[in-house]
Amino acid sequence: MAKLYIVPTPIGNLDDITIRAIQVLTDVDLILCEDTRRSKKLLNHLGIKSQLRSHHKFNEHKEVEIIVKKIKEGNNVAVISDAGTPGISDPGFLILRTSLENSIEVECLPGATALIPALMVSGISADKFIFEGFLPIKKGRKTRLSILSSESRTMIFYESPHKLVKTLLDFEISFGSDRKISVSRELTKLYEETSRGSLKEIIQLYTTKKPKGEYVIVVEGKGK
Repeated sequence: MAKLYIVPTPIGNLDDITIRAIQVLTDVDLILCEDTRRSKKLLNHLGIKSQLRSHHKFNEHKEVEIIVKKIKEGNNVAVISDAGTPGISDPGFLILRTSLENSIEVECLPGATALIPALMVSGISADKFIFEGFLPIKKGRKTRLSILSSESRTMIFYESPHKLVKTLLDFEISFGSDRKISVSRELTKLYEETSRGSLKEIIQLYTTKKPKGEYVIVVEGKGK
């Protein structure tokens, strides 16, 4: 019976892909991706000719039943995101859940994700941690930060460059200016960079230095 494959893709360096992932992407009948132009670059780099189909947060609800039907008809389908593991702050979970509800086997390959490398290079405890992804932009943001203000585990967040400073300022209010923090950008790429220090120090850094690239923020838990 045909399967749905969840396939992580490199977060930057195109060589950070597993041999098994290459084999699956080569063998499947269809690859669902966020941006066909971006994914085409990866597939060309790997010499893969499989068919691509656009599958993103704006069309996944409309597409999901169509894809399930294709799998039931015997087509093996892989899901990839622009970077990292599908379903983690990216589309992919809806088709995964719907496939399981329809008794379709789902296989998830291990692979790249930005949060683990950022955690390891942060120098902050990795014994226990929580992944928060992107904070709510407006509704629920203050409530979530209020809850996290007493969190003792290390916290990991994703943030875009144009919202980075605002998020850091919100963190300072909720966590205090002395809380230890690490900010990583462009992980695995040519200009990979990690800044470490107190919230106060990192805010000072990014109010004079324009944020560029996608960021992973690691925040020390309370009482550490």
